[in-house]
Amino acid sequence: MDASLSECIRRNAVAHGDRQVITFLSDFDADDGRISISYAELDRRARSIAAALLDRCRPGDRALLLHPEGLDFAVAFVGCLYAGVVAVPSPLPGRYQHHQRRVTAIAADAQVSVVLTDEQSLKSVGDWAAAAGRPGNDVLVTSDCEAPPLRDELLPVLGHDSVALLQYTSGSTGSPKGVVITHGNLLHNVDALQRAFGLDDSTRFGSWIPHYHDMGLMGILLPPLYLGGSCVLMSPTTFLKRPHWWLRMVDEYDITWTAGPNFAFELCSRQITDEQIAGLDLSRLRFACNGSEPVQATTLTGFAKRFASAGLRAEALNPSYGMAEATVFVSGSGFREPVVRRVDERSLAAGLLEPVRGTGTGRDLVSCGWPHDYDVRIVAPDTRTPLPEGTVGEIWLRGPSVAQGYWDNPEATARTFDAATAGADPDHGYLRTGDLGAVLDGELFITGRIKEMLILRGRNLYPQDIEYEVRDRHPELQGMFGAAFTVPVRDEDGLEEEALVLVHEIRGRHSDDELNALASAIGRTVFQEFGAHLAGLQLVRRGTVPRTTSGKIQRLEMRERFCSQQGEPLLSKTDARLARALF
Repeated sequence: MDASLSECIRRNAVAHGDRQVITFLSDFDADDGRISISYAELDRRARSIAAALLDRCRPGDRALLLHPEGLDFAVAFVGCLYAGVVAVPSPLPGRYQHHQRRVTAIAADAQVSVVLTDEQSLKSVGDWAAAAGRPGNDVLVTSDCEAPPLRDELLPVLGHDSVALLQYTSGSTGSPKGVVITHGNLLHNVDALQRAFGLDDSTRFGSWIPHYHDMGLMGILLPPLYLGGSCVLMSPTTFLKRPHWWLRMVDEYDITWTAGPNFAFELCSRQITDEQIAGLDLSRLRFACNGSEPVQATTLTGFAKRFASAGLRAEALNPSYGMAEATVFVSGSGFREPVVRRVDERSLAAGLLEPVRGTGTGRDLVSCGWPHDYDVRIVAPDTRTPLPEGTVGEIWLRGPSVAQGYWDNPEATARTFDAATAGADPDHGYLRTGDLGAVLDGELFITGRIKEMLILRGRNLYPQDIEYEVRDRHPELQGMFGAAFTVPVRDEDGLEEEALVLVHEIRGRHSDDELNALASAIGRTVFQEFGAHLAGLQLVRRGTVPRTTSGKIQRLEMRERFCSQQGEPLLSKTDARLARALF
């Protein structure tokens, strides 16, 4: 294994200099809608950026990368790797204050020495830098860097322990934190991915996932740089406007590896027309990884059925599990159809994965394959007691891909990255993922997040199950986002309990009568499917439910907004207990 990812990229630049390594697709039909860069050109431009960086800062300093989707980010990132400067990928500040505050918080937390951007974004980034109190000479434009490329002997010597980047978490259950990822973490993680799926330099990656998201960066952009392969990128906005372009990209560029969250596969199944499918050939797609959010069995089945006529094979769909704190890839499996287990609903609520028997109600759980190069423990989160197979608990991980901790946050690092099991002979050094799941027959099943799990009268329910079920049953909610959570209330005897609340976006315009009828129907769905009373329901406009930069629902933030009565819902209903608690 190479000493660093930088060394690996430079080796591939020598071996495959003329090979196109990255293509950015913005428009299939425009003359300038497809731009590419070769390994040799990537290496030359990255060396120039490395020279400019080392004129301004030292190896180990942090550089904030503020680029739109495209080649300039990739070149700037590799330039940081060459210089030994720690890359801090971030979304652009944008127009909205909450986006600008997030970028400002990242820059302050990482104590960045320099801000990298391109010519196109210079004005907006400069305005943000001025508002954040940063000096103007902090900003370096990488798209036209003319510094003489650094020769090999002037590049810093890096090793497995050298920090490559700070990957800031999406903040779905709390404030974003910078995950410290080393060159060794990156090399081990891509190597595990390569061995799990049989990847090589002929593998072509491609997706629209943002470059500042762990799956987009470490699951799409960096693996081909390690393997000597290539990738095709597209912006998230382009995908959301034209979902069929994702699959058209897979077809026209012979993509063999792609990835996306569950909602993306669902969006394609619903919005891509028969005419658009007729022009697709997906028979060469080997791996379509579904991850980053809970994987739904019906989404996998629906996607496979919808695109079977285009040659899609069911075994190309690969549910997977990963997280920034583990570099990205934890588990997955290829060369087989997705494995789905129908488990007893009551047993699941009690924390057990047991098959449905007789007339019992069941819920489908999707296997995320088996972990690669990890020691996996399922542990009771409160007692830290290891649990037997088939029992739901917190997923703990230990292995060479686990990151080094959170940047400049020793307390959170000790709490999350150095967990020990209980007992007379504790086992140390585990990453506490915060995710709930179970191992059954060697397969890893994810059931939810600890902080978001709903506990109603002793039963464990998962918010994503409720959100998905009402969306699936009511067309007015399809394609929208919702957040289920609980709010503490008191019953008539003054005893505290949790009340279930759902806030969900709705499509189109509706009369008051239609909204009320829909609210009643949603309440019946929740009761029939989950045996739970919906104490509060808000139907809201598109875009109201907050999400992270990677698209995850921020349920805890939605709960705070609901309790503080922020926003203007189209319809709001609460029962007497909840009304007393809120008003």
